[in-house]
Amino acid sequence: MVKAKRTLEAVETHSGEPMRVVTGGLPDIPGDSVYEKTKWLAKHDDQIRKLMLREPRGYAPLCCNLIVPSKKAAAGFIVMEQTEYPMMSGGNVISVATALLETGKIPMQEPVTKFDLESPAGLIGITAECHDGKVTQVTFKNVPAFAVYLDEEIDVPHLGKVKVDVAWGGMFYVIADIRQFQKRGMDIELKPEYGRQIAKVLALVLGAAQEQLPVSHPDYPGVGITIAELSGPTDNPNADWKNEVLVANGKIDFDDPATWTGSLDRCPCGTGTCAKMAALYAKGELKLNEPFRHENALGIVYTGKLTGTAKIGDHVAVIPTVGGESWITGFSKWILDESDPFTNGYTMGDIWSSEVMEDDANTDVKH
Repeated sequence: MVKAKRTLEAVETHSGEPMRVVTGGLPDIPGDSVYEKTKWLAKHDDQIRKLMLREPRGYAPLCCNLIVPSKKAAAGFIVMEQTEYPMMSGGNVISVATALLETGKIPMQEPVTKFDLESPAGLIGITAECHDGKVTQVTFKNVPAFAVYLDEEIDVPHLGKVKVDVAWGGMFYVIADIRQFQKRGMDIELKPEYGRQIAKVLALVLGAAQEQLPVSHPDYPGVGITIAELSGPTDNPNADWKNEVLVANGKIDFDDPATWTGSLDRCPCGTGTCAKMAALYAKGELKLNEPFRHENALGIVYTGKLTGTAKIGDHVAVIPTVGGESWITGFSKWILDESDPFTNGYTMGDIWSSEVMEDDANTDVKH
């Protein structure tokens, strides 16, 4: 009989991006809100995040969500990524809602089920289209999104001057149009085979934006720009815009090419879609209630819409909705064997960034 220090049960899903939904085995996490629970977990029990996301149970592009009780909604969820606990994640919302409905943890009503989920950023309204026990589309009402910088020129080491937008869509995104690089003769396209080039460009842009473009959110102090998005036109008649998003795995060092990388989002990115819509609205290029179909490099499409306006601090914000689909790929039970010396999982330099590896080196692992 295996003696386990921890046992966690999960639903494995993907929306392009692999997204694990942990539904059982979690300890009681203190806090009156999911935001408070997230802050407590990050400070007192970060082992769960590392255990689920790093090898041998995880890998670099994987996201993970912990289902926790909510006093305000049908359920709460804590989003976990390789270097942070995001306030919101649209792709993860779609996967969480799908997992909870298709496993019966939230009762499914056909043809439409409506309920709220509580994210660290606040309440997220869910409208799920359901047929024969399957969730065929999840549309979520996100927290207000707003633009901070439009067509701002920054100096990016190794790339030169780059024009970017910065917007909040549940996380702060720096967004660059791919055409400015193509006009310089760079061989780069929003296709899977250009993944290394996309990651390099976005890592450098992200690092420069973090240094040169200060941001703040009145409700989430200390949250800065953590995501970069490369945007461009699409020739897909069923989409309006194309994008690819980089989730950095560590700090970008302009003198160290090994850090000019990260994990590309395998889904069209829900919060990135909200940030893009906020920037387009601020430029007068997207109207309220106008459908916005956002495609990623794999050809997966999320459909967004801006349903109204709001005020966040000094910013004029918009209320976005985003719809997409997720699929269950399996069910898992994960354990931490009492004799396993890698209590936080591990990383290797072939696919992991140096900062993540340094973080692992500072943990108490007995060999």
